[in-house]
Amino acid sequence: MPNLLHRLIPRRWRKKTPLVHVVRLQGAIGVGTPFKPPLTLEGIAGTLERAFARKGITAVALIVNSPGGAAVQSALIHERIRALSAEKNIPVYTFCEDVAASGGYWLACAGDEIYADASSIVGSIGVIAAGFGFVEAIRKLGIERRVHTAGESKSILDPFQPEKPEDVERLLGLQRDVHEEFKTLVRTRRQGKLKGEEAELFSGAFWSGRQALTLGLIDGIGHMRDVMRGKFGDKTEFKVIAKPAGWGLRRLGFGTTLDPASGLIDAMELRALWARFGL
Repeated sequence: MPNLLHRLIPRRWRKKTPLVHVVRLQGAIGVGTPFKPPLTLEGIAGTLERAFARKGITAVALIVNSPGGAAVQSALIHERIRALSAEKNIPVYTFCEDVAASGGYWLACAGDEIYADASSIVGSIGVIAAGFGFVEAIRKLGIERRVHTAGESKSILDPFQPEKPEDVERLLGLQRDVHEEFKTLVRTRRQGKLKGEEAELFSGAFWSGRQALTLGLIDGIGHMRDVMRGKFGDKTEFKVIAKPAGWGLRRLGFGTTLDPASGLIDAMELRALWARFGL
């Protein structure tokens, strides 16, 4: 009863208690379907603004559950969180759920401290590009591929044409650039904390939360409420800052142009991202 009465009293009239705003960063980054929107800066920006807007909050807690995805969106979301943290002088703590890998770990690094469950999957600091080659398939089906370009590299890595070594090298060069950005970010955000050899840490491998702690990729094993109350006291309160729910026609897919083929490909790509980590 005393706790209920405490909650009924407006916060400005209560004895000050620690308040933590909680933001969930869930899903594949930049990859989605009509019914599972991707995690992007455009989609999460308003939620982040509201999470840092209130004066007097103690901290912002990020709950990350993502297998990765687009590097640019990972960087944009990370930078926005860090900018708001610096602007409002509010510390950020990250809590990894099932998986914070690849771009998911990029997001996790937005926290001043990172925590995970002992069984969380953490890491995968690398860059990947995957696809299929259908050259022999269309030949057997008697299909003729017709491509007309202005620019000799416009059809680079076309899955219906034989792969060219120079095209692969161009792709690998792009991947090396993105990988270096990722490694620089991890070195900066985890400065003085990394314990493993860089050749291992940046190999694209992933680890359990317990192993990630040994390697210095996270700061501890623990869950959000326990860790935050351990830091700020048992009376710490939590408020989830979520995107307003709305069941409009657009959310259901009406009013948009839905391409069944591309929707299926998106769903397969999304499934493949999670499946890499056994989920």
